[in-house]
Amino acid sequence: MIIGITGGIGSGKSIVAQEICSLNNTAYYHADEVAKHLINNSTVIKNKIIDVFGEKSYHDNKLNRKYISELVFKDTILLAKLNRIIHPEVKIHFDNFVKSQKKNTLILYENAILFETNSDLLCHIIISINAPEYLRIKRVTARDKVSENHVKAIIKNQWSDTKRNLLSNYSIKNIDKKETMLKIKKIFNILTQNQFYF
Repeated sequence: MIIGITGGIGSGKSIVAQEICSLNNTAYYHADEVAKHLINNSTVIKNKIIDVFGEKSYHDNKLNRKYISELVFKDTILLAKLNRIIHPEVKIHFDNFVKSQKKNTLILYENAILFETNSDLLCHIIISINAPEYLRIKRVTARDKVSENHVKAIIKNQWSDTKRNLLSNYSIKNIDKKETMLKIKKIFNILTQNQFYF
């Protein structure tokens, strides 16, 4: 069974996915981390990004993140183009990852833009992670050492919690860690009891 974990930046997707993966018979796939790896190591992706964004896109064979960020978070068309370059390659990588797992493994597929890239179609169950915007901003500015305006620009380009929740099987409000952990275990128990249906 493939469980999609999604949510806006700073919502706590990774904490939830990693907590579920601390339980039995699970495997974790972090689409954002895989995308970062492929961006710097896939010739196909590199060539396409340079074609669209120019030679400044890479510096010392690594993606020039500051340059790309400044372009795409001000222009939704460029952001969509970037996603269309990266995410088909991530899907191919994920498909191979799924094939490598043992039967009946719960695969946790974390993807911040699960619906935007139609990756929800790969999942049997989707869990949306939510948190108030002020808390998300606080978490990300502390974690990534970026400005509040930078985080707000990213949030503006992502789906709202309400929109994601409507298309998800479960939603978790990730404010209090203890409450979040209890919700995770409850959902995990439901999923493992019903796994034979998939």
